[in-house]
Amino acid sequence: MTLSDKAFALMQYPLPHHAISRLAGKVADCDSPRLKNALIRTFIKRFNVDMREAREPDYRTYATFNDFFTRALKDNARPVGEGFISPADGTLSQYGRLSAGELVQAKGHHFSARALLGGDAELAEAFTRGSYATVYLSPRDYHRVHMPVTGTLRETIYVPGRLFSVNQATARYVPGLFARNERLVCLFDTENGPLAVVLVGAMIVAAIETVWAGQITPLAGTPQRTRMDTPVTLEKGAELGRFKLGSTVVMCSANPVDFGDFDADAKVQMGESLGCAGGPLRQQ
Repeated sequence: MTLSDKAFALMQYPLPHHAISRLAGKVADCDSPRLKNALIRTFIKRFNVDMREAREPDYRTYATFNDFFTRALKDNARPVGEGFISPADGTLSQYGRLSAGELVQAKGHHFSARALLGGDAELAEAFTRGSYATVYLSPRDYHRVHMPVTGTLRETIYVPGRLFSVNQATARYVPGLFARNERLVCLFDTENGPLAVVLVGAMIVAAIETVWAGQITPLAGTPQRTRMDTPVTLEKGAELGRFKLGSTVVMCSANPVDFGDFDADAKVQMGESLGCAGGPLRQQ
């Protein structure tokens, strides 16, 4: 860890995370052509965004910055692979088996499934012998989240929290980062048993949306648990939700996933095969 990484993480503690994020959200939703076009043009240049794969490549046609940021891709831009797939474009920062009910956040940092899932011990117990994978979405990435396997939504849990940045520098320094930030836990029943897809909020992430309920955050600062009255079944590769500005997806499978061999911090794309569900896990 460099001194600048440590300083970046430390300086976030006293910041008014939610106020900053909501202000960013208002700017990102502004439909003034001059402002939104300037923001989008600058963003594309700064982060080297490839607009050739977007369904609408002309940045000027987007109504707001958020519309651009959550842009759809061309059909077949992300082929859906075999087995357990990546839910998003990004960096596969960690993956493996849970150990004593804990996931690895970064070298030297662990956090519990119980904390990640909102503190429910009984719920977390189902995942203690399972597998997990964490995908970090950088600003330049495609920001829609898709199903890693086919599943039926059982319930969601909104968990209030802070909004630390979730980049790698912060993950190396802020303990329990993904279990401290505001997040939405989506619980699915799948052929490989229960699956939790956790959409983790972050600094200047103005909102999280799902395909079944629309915008979820911002909400009041209390946990909210919602059971599905009508089953919502999503096929593998189907859109689940989206981030308005970048963040992280943490997946927890109750049963093992036999992941492939990936380099540290491997870049992955939505639909790329990460492994096969149900088999013994290879050692990293």
